[in-house]
Amino acid sequence: MPLIECDPEEARRRLEAAGVEVAAGNTEHERWRAERGDAVAVAYDEKVVVQGARPSDLTALLSDASGRAHVYFDGASRGNPGPAAVGWVVVTSDGIVDEGSSRIGETTNNRAEYEALLRALEVARDYGFDEIDLRGDSELVVKQVRGEWNVNDPGLRERRVRARELLDSFDRWSLEHVPREINDRADRLANEALDDG
Repeated sequence: MPLIECDPEEARRRLEAAGVEVAAGNTEHERWRAERGDAVAVAYDEKVVVQGARPSDLTALLSDASGRAHVYFDGASRGNPGPAAVGWVVVTSDGIVDEGSSRIGETTNNRAEYEALLRALEVARDYGFDEIDLRGDSELVVKQVRGEWNVNDPGLRERRVRARELLDSFDRWSLEHVPREINDRADRLANEALDDG
């Protein structure tokens, strides 16, 4: 359960600017509450507590991030196609800023890898990072997004276009293929999401 030390009124303005509806608190100690996706934020004096299955749905809007982040992503599918999930980890010099995973229904492994990249890019964008260094263990996704390999599958082509659109929101980015052991945490998160399903 993330706790963000901040000015609750500034946090409220950020959420409202992002289109999140902010309501009155449920108790005399709560200044306000807000919900977005699978997260609920509750403001108290000088702090905001975020709860829910995906806290990053709100923590990204409440943080004052900029600068550079390393972003790891991985998709997993049991069967091809089969039940699938994604995992991501966002790291800065201060440590892990955000990590998460979710099931994404039934799909192929390559589509799961692309979905993991897209989810990781959305999280990094929402945090407001200027520069990102992406790392994934899917050589296919990395080389297709960098333009080194052709994309023949129409579904993957759409995901590649979306990935490039998201990458354009950063001042600088890099995308590298890494061995699975370097991408262990994102891989583990994706597989845990499958196991929990």
